[in-house]
Amino acid sequence: QVQLVESGGGLVQAGDSLRLSCAASGRTFRSCAMGWFRQAPGKEREFVAGISRSGISTYYTDSVKGRFTISRDNAKNTVYLQMNSLKPEDTAVYYCAAEFTLQAMLVVTTQGNYDYWGQGTQVTVSS
Repeated sequence: QVQLVESGGGLVQAGDSLRLSCAASGRTFRSCAMGWFRQAPGKEREFVAGISRSGISTYYTDSVKGRFTISRDNAKNTVYLQMNSLKPEDTAVYYCAAEFTLQAMLVVTTQGNYDYWGQGTQVTVSS
């Protein structure tokens, strides 16, 4: 089992930056591909960014490419989402997710494939 706890959300202005963190419990973090998703009011949850268990492979949804960076520190059992140049349309609850995998380079983009989810952290970007 993996328990995930997100932090770092808040209220910021357009153009500001935030860094989200997701701390994972257990010794299995290194065996997990990790992802960030978000859900805006009235919308379905969507994929934002993913990172392989090795940390070498990453993938982003088009709307955040060049602005967001996903990274992980396996020694700290933590995955991060650095968000720069935030826009009002980035406002959402952000969730991290974990999936066990034997593939070191696999990035998982489909939320149905993820085994574990955090509770979410609210990010609000004012214009």
